[in-house]
Amino acid sequence: MEKIKNRFLKYIAIDTRSDESKANLIKPTSKGQLELGKILKEELNDLGLDAYINDEGFVFSCLKANTDKILPKVGFIAHMDTSPEMPGGIKNPQIIKYEGGDIKLKENIFIKENDFPFLKDLKGKTLITTNGEMLLGADDKAGIAAILDAIEYLINNPQIEHGDIKIAFTPDEEIGTGCDSFDVDYFDADFAYTLDGGRLGELEYESFNAAEAKISIKGKSVHPGTAKNTMINSISVAKELDDLLGQVQRPEHTEGYEGFYHMISIDGSIEDTNLVYIIRDFDKEKFENMKNFLNDCVNFLNSKYGNIIKIEMSDTYYNMGDVLKNHKEIIECAKKAMENLGIKVITQPIRGGTDGSKLSFMNLPCPNLFTGGYNFHGIYELIPIEDMKKASDTIIEIIKEISKK
Repeated sequence: MEKIKNRFLKYIAIDTRSDESKANLIKPTSKGQLELGKILKEELNDLGLDAYINDEGFVFSCLKANTDKILPKVGFIAHMDTSPEMPGGIKNPQIIKYEGGDIKLKENIFIKENDFPFLKDLKGKTLITTNGEMLLGADDKAGIAAILDAIEYLINNPQIEHGDIKIAFTPDEEIGTGCDSFDVDYFDADFAYTLDGGRLGELEYESFNAAEAKISIKGKSVHPGTAKNTMINSISVAKELDDLLGQVQRPEHTEGYEGFYHMISIDGSIEDTNLVYIIRDFDKEKFENMKNFLNDCVNFLNSKYGNIIKIEMSDTYYNMGDVLKNHKEIIECAKKAMENLGIKVITQPIRGGTDGSKLSFMNLPCPNLFTGGYNFHGIYELIPIEDMKKASDTIIEIIKEISKK
């Protein structure tokens, strides 16, 4: 486990936050992603593999087949960027042998058992946590570490037969644009797995359908003393729009297969207010209905106030389950691999998306495997080293299962 731990610590020390404000300007959206990509290319070269990094930061490589058997070409994919929500590049994570109780990160900041009941299942494991100030980056540098650890093992154990094993590390997954230009033809895999899940045993093959709505409201500012029947407060109109969408379909009130509207930003004055919503649902028909309802709400308020609202809505990704239902054999292969290792398989919908959400619709069926991490996108993020190693073991076991075909 020392190798995978050291790999992980090396990767998380590089700040690879993606930057949504640059999504349509440069790729990748941060220099740190290119820096990490070059390091990963060198590591693959050191393992004896040809590796390529393009101008957009994608790293591609392949462990060539070591058998004359005709076997499927399988890919393993992880993303290099971390969430823009918090600083990355942590150089002083905490590594502890967990024996129970609350975990102190820094003064007055704890990962508490009462808040995170899963901690009871991690007793006896070695945890890497944040320092209480920044992201750990297990999402998704644990996936990168697991893939490279597995590839090195396969190279050192040539008695394990395999076909071509394709490898890709991608940029800007966290802002939903990374795989827009993924070269599926160059990657040349029959199917793939992303290593971008959470706790031990997760196997995900359904994701949200996702859209984003950018809304601008033009108000009318006059002196409040003479405002009657004249002022239009764009902030109040924004509140009215949010109220029309309702209280129930919000992230904090939904779970499982329930969709939501989520206001992720608002910036306003009496004269001008700008909002951004994300819209999510697993069911395509419900997803379309939710988008239509938001448009209906905007149209209603425009008829009331006189065309003061503009909306731009665009789809981000779709439910990969609509594709993967026709490729159940690759899901069953992953299940069998985990069962062989004594891992309890946890199948659940992703209440979000992965690169696989897009790649599955680009003719590359791509379910998602666990990395072992918890509490992504915040200071309470942590990962047991043992579970990250199990992710590597699962890759190897998938290869063994494929070789039996």
